[in-house]
Amino acid sequence: MLKVALLVYLFAGVTLAGSFMVAALVAGYDTLNPILIAVGVGAVIAMPVSWAVARAITSDS
Repeated sequence: MLKVALLVYLFAGVTLAGSFMVAALVAGYDTLNPILIAVGVGAVIAMPVSWAVARAITSDS
């Protein structure tokens, strides 16, 4: 399941980090620190999301 979670994280991490970055830019935070924080938060949130998706993919039911 770890391999599936890592593969899902590749896509979910980039997607969520990019979405959070766009949200920060739309909100008017156009300096480096808020953008890096938004990208970091998106990458961290993608970890449990990818684990849950991998668990759902590999479940028997």
